[in-house]
Amino acid sequence: MDVSLIDGLSPLYRLALAYAPARAKADWLTFLSLDTRLAGLLRQARDPVLAQIRLAWWREKLAQAPSERPRGEPLLARLADWPEGGAALGVLVDGWEALLGEPPLAADALAAFGQGRAGAIAALAARLRLAAPEPGLAMAWSMADLACHLGDPREQAVAAGLLQPALANSVPRELRPLLVLERVSVRAARKGGAAQLTSPGALFTAMRAGLLGR
Repeated sequence: MDVSLIDGLSPLYRLALAYAPARAKADWLTFLSLDTRLAGLLRQARDPVLAQIRLAWWREKLAQAPSERPRGEPLLARLADWPEGGAALGVLVDGWEALLGEPPLAADALAAFGQGRAGAIAALAARLRLAAPEPGLAMAWSMADLACHLGDPREQAVAAGLLQPALANSVPRELRPLLVLERVSVRAARKGGAAQLTSPGALFTAMRAGLLGR
């Protein structure tokens, strides 16, 4: 397990990763690290055009065959043995790019972000040779995540309006991290925002989702 990648994850992502079984942990680490990297491109770029250029680089490299990709990028190397080199994760890039529009972001832009994450989760499931989970789980996680972290109250309200907690009757253990992300993020969005993502209640919610699947 790559400790440097784990150290780069948020506390919630590290918590979710803890509930991935051994056979799925490395792939969850790759997915969560890529999501974190793309989020950082938006957060760190002062100019949206610069963020778009960097996102375009990731989209281009994910579309390339692994043998054609530049060496030295750990995440690209980790994706080399995914189906088609992880090309299906390009939808995650599209999702993050949807958040670069003129503020305040409209509902369709926020929904596109959730759809990108849902598509990427489907790619992760395929990598694990599982059926894709109900896309509502990834959508609910994404909208709750946005409601907790967007700075514009108008955008927060739009994200909260799109938030529809998902019903998860049966989630394979390999995909329990997604359930942890959804349950903890939805709870936080309802109870006060980002500060609730690391509260004692969040830990209990994560344990219930990760261990019991509910």
